[in-house]
Amino acid sequence: MEELILAIVKPLVDHPEDVLISVSETGKTTSYKLSVNKEDMGRVIGKQGRIAKAMRTVVYAAGSKYNKKLHLEITD
Repeated sequence: MEELILAIVKPLVDHPEDVLISVSETGKTTSYKLSVNKEDMGRVIGKQGRIAKAMRTVVYAAGSKYNKKLHLEITD
């Protein structure tokens, strides 16, 4: 799943070396915290949050394949 998130985010940002993902698991829930450079935050969120919403939709859909609840949080 981390590879999927990285494949979506890295082409969007100007500083791909600053993209970090941390993972925490509790039972059937897995949380991914995406951290990007402050200059790239607007690119990752998109106008009116459209890109962030689309990324979350892809992550949630992938989680249903494995019967897990996946959450994506974008932090700076």
